[in-house]
Amino acid sequence: MVVQKGLYYTKDHEWVRLEGKIATIGITDHAQRMLGEVTFVELPAVGASFEKGQSISVVESSKAASDVYAPVDGKVIEVNEQLLSRPELINQSCYQDGWICKMELSKPNPTSGLMDADAYTRFLKSQ
Repeated sequence: MVVQKGLYYTKDHEWVRLEGKIATIGITDHAQRMLGEVTFVELPAVGASFEKGQSISVVESSKAASDVYAPVDGKVIEVNEQLLSRPELINQSCYQDGWICKMELSKPNPTSGLMDADAYTRFLKSQ
């Protein structure tokens, strides 16, 4: 299982890459492995605002459908439209090509309550 350094993680297995005021969001390698083959991704609407913890997307697989929760507060500024025709990108490259959306942060201290890679690895081992 891959846990990428430099990202922040939630207990619900989302990851977030912070670049200035922009947060790129996806699901972790652990999440995509638990889901199995991803068959459909419901993307959030560009311009929609979400608070941390709100459902922003749904990822469906051969095993289940799972909500994806916002790891930060912000407004969606871009979605990964490739996932509409190639949802398997989440399985193939969850941290790179399989990102779900980008949000413009609306609150300071976006990492509050999130785990770094080492803390997320410890969290997974405790499950």
